[in-house]
Amino acid sequence: MGRPHPLHPIDATEISQASEVLKGIIAQGNGPDFKIRFKNISISEPPKALLRPYLDAEAAGVPEARRPFVPRCVDIVWTANNERTLCETTISLDSKSEVKRISAVHGQHSSLDRDEMRASAQRILNDPQVVEAIKKLKLPEACVIQCDCWPYGADRDSDANTHKFIQALLYARAPHGHAESNQYAFPLPFSPVLDIFEGRIVRIEPLATGGKEDGLKYHTGGDTPMAHCLENEYHPALQPTTPRADLKPLYVNQPEGPSFTISDSNCVSWQKWRFRVGFNYREGLTLHDIRYDGRPTFYRLSVSEMTVPYGDPRSPFHRKQAFDLGDAGAGSTANNLALGCDCLGTIKYFGGWLNNDKGEPVETGNVICLHEQDGGIGWKHTNHRTQGVAITRARNLVLQTILTVGNYEYIFAWLFWQNGNIELETRATGILSTSLIDPGKKSEWGNVVSPGVLAANHQHLFSLRIDPMLDGYANSVIQEDSIAVPQSEEENPHGNAWRVVKKPFEKSGFADASPFTNRCFKIVNEAVRNPVSGNPVGFKLVPQPCQLLLAGEKSVVRKRARFAEHHLWITRYRDGDLWAGGKWTNQSLEETDGLLHYASRDEDVRGQDIVVWHTFGMTHNPRVEDFPVMPVEISTISLKPADFFTANPALDVPQSTQASNKSVLVRGSTTAGASGSTCCPKELPLRAAL
Repeated sequence: MGRPHPLHPIDATEISQASEVLKGIIAQGNGPDFKIRFKNISISEPPKALLRPYLDAEAAGVPEARRPFVPRCVDIVWTANNERTLCETTISLDSKSEVKRISAVHGQHSSLDRDEMRASAQRILNDPQVVEAIKKLKLPEACVIQCDCWPYGADRDSDANTHKFIQALLYARAPHGHAESNQYAFPLPFSPVLDIFEGRIVRIEPLATGGKEDGLKYHTGGDTPMAHCLENEYHPALQPTTPRADLKPLYVNQPEGPSFTISDSNCVSWQKWRFRVGFNYREGLTLHDIRYDGRPTFYRLSVSEMTVPYGDPRSPFHRKQAFDLGDAGAGSTANNLALGCDCLGTIKYFGGWLNNDKGEPVETGNVICLHEQDGGIGWKHTNHRTQGVAITRARNLVLQTILTVGNYEYIFAWLFWQNGNIELETRATGILSTSLIDPGKKSEWGNVVSPGVLAANHQHLFSLRIDPMLDGYANSVIQEDSIAVPQSEEENPHGNAWRVVKKPFEKSGFADASPFTNRCFKIVNEAVRNPVSGNPVGFKLVPQPCQLLLAGEKSVVRKRARFAEHHLWITRYRDGDLWAGGKWTNQSLEETDGLLHYASRDEDVRGQDIVVWHTFGMTHNPRVEDFPVMPVEISTISLKPADFFTANPALDVPQSTQASNKSVLVRGSTTAGASGSTCCPKELPLRAAL
């Protein structure tokens, strides 16, 4: 077996090799009895200066043996002394040695890994203080209590000496105790705090259950605060009604197989697109070396971070702010996707490898699915003089991954279009994180979605990281606004004109969406001109004008997520600048070495190797319809070619015909031409009469 491609994800053998090397190094330096916990093991992406020549040689058809050497290294995040010590070590798989070690500064904490959360939940539920507090609620005798382990967050009382904590939110199953019961319909009115450093419950915090009239008061619910909560189930096995019986099957059938091909395990080719699929514990699905018809477009695309701040000011809810990638990991929480359920059609799955706390490999299963889907009409025109019709149906290539982060699901789907577009579709679903509210009361901080159940207002703010290489690595960003030209006899006598005002970014910084000026941002290569328009070749990003971070300017919530203050950021590329919210987000006091820091370097970004970051998302003020399980909320971000091609690149997509589509009529209906083999009338002479 030859050397792995530099963009191959880590495999089981490499995890084992790297962990054994680190164990030996630790034992040599600290003695054989010094214990460490392996948090996360992943491939250390090569420096771009080394990887670029390799990828360009590969694209040019240079045989593997003649391509430049690229080192194969692994990053290991590990802890010791009950999580008090936090380090990241880079291991060379070539030399079986330690290349680099970074120690977190005092006050920075590691993420919450799966083994840690499972063990913490059991410790919390078995703690005598917690057991006694549950008894006082007078719940049914055999009631099953379940625990969600939340990041503790941070507030103005936090400092570098604050221990690593878990804030536990407790819920009860319905009285029947079914394993699939919706626990979020029965929230408990208190929250234990587990000290990870000391391995013990340090306090049990009461949770406010009052309404508008109670302000910040506690203990307003009486002796049986949960008596008014009612079962509210989502699982089909627990529904009181039978499923709809009038939904007929809809099959996705490709009798000749898919139009994509996979080579070298993770290299995808489809409809002039070619790219590599990556996977790691933190970002989950990543895309690399994306080219269209041989032309370089994007070096790397990924979701860098998301923050989910809640808007209830009552303690400890004021600390409720998750960084789902930095605190937990998109790869670590990725679902094992099921054929015919999560993905429809002719499916190719990609698996991945994670690790347990002993440094052993753990297979993730089908964490990414690849398939084609119909994209509706791609383009069409009917010549009204001849009634000649030209029409194509769009075909999309979809790469999808699904995360379950506690109560919430996030579905990320990258869509590639035949016309050169790339889209990121984000769907939020799952179950609302709930708290208890007294009977008959309402709250300013959320909505009552079930008897006794308050769903707090919150935001989901994502950071999309775009690393372009449009016909090369010297790229620029140009802001374009459509501005009305003042009416004047000299220039605009009828008042109908507007001008596209173009502003190139010279220095790293930020900008915001402006829907009323039709603002877009074009990523361009100013050294390569379109032969038709004379404009630089590029791709266009129309930013989603979502509401940005609502937390106050002096709040710790804002300090921790400065990336969410602006819709767009432009930074100069540096190896390792990957994390919008900073490397260590768990209980962070502020965004450290994150996007604000990257942009504040005041570096030249015009005609340089740059990275563009887009903040998008939603403010979620819950509805009753969002419970007991939330219908998907969809956000779509598009990257569209803008003067990158000399014409519509989908002109050569085959015409849509009945012979190939094989559509059928509803029984009993008729229409002219229903049996025809084409969507177009008979071919007309070239010199059709006007």
